[in-house]
Amino acid sequence: MAKSINRYFQFLANSNDAKPSGKLWYPAADVYETQDGWLVKVELAGVSAEDVHLEIQGNQLYIAGCRRDRSCAAGVTYQQMEITYSHFEKTLEFPASIEGARVEHNFDNGLLIIHLKKA
Repeated sequence: MAKSINRYFQFLANSNDAKPSGKLWYPAADVYETQDGWLVKVELAGVSAEDVHLEIQGNQLYIAGCRRDRSCAAGVTYQQMEITYSHFEKTLEFPASIEGARVEHNFDNGLLIIHLKKA
């Protein structure tokens, strides 16, 4: 938990226009082992590719970013809000080091799809 909080503040310090907007959001993720590495799916509906940061260290994949509400203009008041718009992070641990893996990623219907291919 402390590591997660430290990363959050480190992320904020490194982000040019980032401002805390409440609790961190922890998106759901699925991890699959494949013949050539790993497949990771992260539920990131409404998140832009430029708002996502990936980092590999040892056997961990760290995913962070921000979901922003880009559809509402200034002066709009809300009637109901259930979607979390804030910074998010997810740290996934693998049974062995993934450093040096070739990383391929894309967005598909609200899912961030990450392929970690063995070196």
